[in-house]
Amino acid sequence: MLIGIIIYKRGVDMGKEFVEIFEEWADTYDKSIRSDLEYQEVFRSYDKILQEVADRAFGHVLEFGPGTGNLTVKLLNNGLQVTAIEPSQAMLNQMKKKLQKKAVIKEGDFLHFVIKEIPCTIVSTYAFHHLTDKEKRKAIEIYSNYLPIGGKIVFADTMFASRADYLQTIDQAVKKGYPNLAEDLKREYYTTIPILTEIFQDNGFTVKFEQFNDFVWIMEGIKKGEEDEK
Repeated sequence: MLIGIIIYKRGVDMGKEFVEIFEEWADTYDKSIRSDLEYQEVFRSYDKILQEVADRAFGHVLEFGPGTGNLTVKLLNNGLQVTAIEPSQAMLNQMKKKLQKKAVIKEGDFLHFVIKEIPCTIVSTYAFHHLTDKEKRKAIEIYSNYLPIGGKIVFADTMFASRADYLQTIDQAVKKGYPNLAEDLKREYYTTIPILTEIFQDNGFTVKFEQFNDFVWIMEGIKKGEEDEK
């Protein structure tokens, strides 16, 4: 069955205001995430984080924002089938070279995509912050409608325990002389664990969070059944 999801629009499609950044970054992404001093803490334990996400996935996996395909490779190495959705054409080109047709790769984003197979797990790393909190809620609502009972959402991303922690992190970046990091934190839509917890619970998921460095947490939501609701 072909599932078409094109259901939410605003003046600028979700995350498209950031696509130009990734168009320019695609050729050097893999190297820069391991060498940029300002972002060294953001990407600390990068391979471990990706492997942890892959290890929590099962069944057919739907991946959003795969970039150059680093998580996709780990999912494939775990023997999983993957459909990857990416909005940047330059990133898509890099990923296709790396994966050599081992995954289904399509253009789209968190809210606009077409898939042929219902997923058991939906994954993403370092990308969910491109959505506003309103868009995050809409995305989780969509995924809840398609995941089976027991299906998972496993996202690794920068998030904060509280609004105060978020503001303190920006202040620390400024004091350390990391202007690019500080501007990134202010420009994109980083959110808090209480907000994400509410979004997941409102859409029928249990959810837990595990921190892997000063910025990145893994958020794992499992869709509840009727028995779980009682």
